[in-house]
Amino acid sequence: MLNPNQIEAAYKEFVENLQDWVHDGVIPIDLQFLHDQHILDSLQDDKEDPDDLTQYFHVVEGVEKVTLFNDQFIVWIVPKSEGEQPSTSVFIALNHTDKPHLEVVFTTKGVYNSPRYVLKVLQHFLIDMLETEATLTAFEKNA
Repeated sequence: MLNPNQIEAAYKEFVENLQDWVHDGVIPIDLQFLHDQHILDSLQDDKEDPDDLTQYFHVVEGVEKVTLFNDQFIVWIVPKSEGEQPSTSVFIALNHTDKPHLEVVFTTKGVYNSPRYVLKVLQHFLIDMLETEATLTAFEKNA
């Protein structure tokens, strides 16, 4: 597993060259996204889940961001104050043994910039990435 210095160096590289790493661009979280991904539905019947993916991370709190990491993922949660409207950017990388690979960056603003929405969207992307990795692994085994 990568050490905190390597994780910080990867973050700096991603931020400095964001266009090179995020080919799909930064995903803005809004009502349409939440509706299309059925996240609003899951917020309605949201109960405390002891198997929630967001509970299985080491946490490093810094002045400018919170870093979450485990054997599979590295997540950087970066709050910002842009004028009167605060926002949060979230970077999600796969934690490969030699170097992380940035997969998704999303940003929340306004009413969607609350811990509840940020963590729910984060969980959505983590589950999606786990399903994608499982599918790729299954294809590789069958090839």
